[in-house]
Amino acid sequence: MDATVLDRSIPELAGLVTRGEVSAEEVTKASLDRITRRDGALGAFLTVQAEEAIAAARAVDQKRARGEALGPLAGVPIGIKDALCTRDAPTTAGSRILLRPPSKGEATLDPRRGFRPPYDATVVARLREADAVLVGKTNMDEFAMGSSNENSAFFPAKNPWDPSRIPGGSSGGSAVCVAAGLALGALGSDTGGSIRQPAALTGTVGIKPTYGRVSRYGLIAFASSLDQVGPFAADVRSAARLLGVIAGRDPHDQTSLSAPVAAYEEACGRDVRGMRIGVPEEYLAEGIEPAVEKSVREALAGLASLGCELRPVRLPHTRYAVATYYVLATAEASSNLSRYDGVRFGARAEGAESLGALYAKTRGEGFGREVARRIVLGTYVLSSGYYDAYYLRAQRVRTLIRRDFEEAFREVDVIAAPVSPTVAFPLGERVDDPLAMYLADIYTLPASLAGVPALSVPCAPTPAADGVPSLPVGLQLIGPPLEEARLCALAAAWEGISPARGLRPKVSEA
Repeated sequence: MDATVLDRSIPELAGLVTRGEVSAEEVTKASLDRITRRDGALGAFLTVQAEEAIAAARAVDQKRARGEALGPLAGVPIGIKDALCTRDAPTTAGSRILLRPPSKGEATLDPRRGFRPPYDATVVARLREADAVLVGKTNMDEFAMGSSNENSAFFPAKNPWDPSRIPGGSSGGSAVCVAAGLALGALGSDTGGSIRQPAALTGTVGIKPTYGRVSRYGLIAFASSLDQVGPFAADVRSAARLLGVIAGRDPHDQTSLSAPVAAYEEACGRDVRGMRIGVPEEYLAEGIEPAVEKSVREALAGLASLGCELRPVRLPHTRYAVATYYVLATAEASSNLSRYDGVRFGARAEGAESLGALYAKTRGEGFGREVARRIVLGTYVLSSGYYDAYYLRAQRVRTLIRRDFEEAFREVDVIAAPVSPTVAFPLGERVDDPLAMYLADIYTLPASLAGVPALSVPCAPTPAADGVPSLPVGLQLIGPPLEEARLCALAAAWEGISPARGLRPKVSEA
């Protein structure tokens, strides 16, 4: 079969399978073959479930042969971030602490030895019900802590536009999976920008939904008041279809919202003339690379050409977002990751002579440097004498950030801004500078703290210059709570005139 079928949109491919013009098994084999040929140089996947994927594809074909209606993702290959539980595949969260001890002859760091959950995450179950084919678990920063995918315990994922550069994180593997055409869609999780930032740096579309719009059941927790699952795709309509499948109330997650799921895909054809677009002065100030700013400003001019009205808005507490996030997120991480102690599940260190020593040895051997750093910081801000000074104050500032958005959305319908202040930077450039790494998320953190939906859609890539290749840039669209359909409408309208439309990286093959 012609592998270019993998370069179609999700609605197009699902339609082909539903009509019987191509079989789900053929599509799945094409995806697995492309993974074999391309992923060795990219590191998008930690594990590939070839046998399970082919079996699932055959089940879709058999369902069609029986005359049964197929789901909206019929035969579509999807990658799953390895922080999401899967009953038929190992789950590692990118960490060695969730690996079982190696048997004789097994590699020490092999993600195939990961924890085997007894259940699927709700979003994974919904993909299966929609007849998607899950081809594997994608690479990630350990416990979703990172902005570059270099904190994976196994190997870094690499940007298909330039494999010497990072793809962004923590959902870097999911972004690479889509950008390189290994699968048509993928799921990631976004705590402070971990869907939008890698989407921007790889030229894909990524959506962080409203907090509670998508179930977190079965997502390995980093910071529970911030974590959200969302989709990656090569185009807005495809991402909208994925979001429509995974969104909705889940009785297993008491933070999930019962509001009806909007028609996200149908919104992609909506007229956006007259839409009021807020442009926050805080996002286009000092610190942004000139080429990135130029691309974003050109995109804003493009929105104006579509009949949108650009208005300046202020989000004055944005400057406190990084500090606020790294107090709150690390505090929650300190609590959530206390369960990894060598007693209940996961790895257990050998040779400990006491319970305390077991805890210390297991966690010391199992957690990477960045995770350990954040646990220590989170434990500190929650400790006696510091709780009021740091954690409680950060919660108050979070409320102020949320109010900034509430005020802005009284005047505008959507806020448009950069996703990242820079393009993808070289691998290793910031690994020894945590603060520089944290600042990579400066434009994505406020929406996460406020719990509002946000989307990254490609705008004009930077021009090649001085040996640096042309690299993707993302336009961030932020909306009021539960207005994902509005974001999809605007993003799709922009996509129709975007100079980045249809651009794909040239990926080398083995």
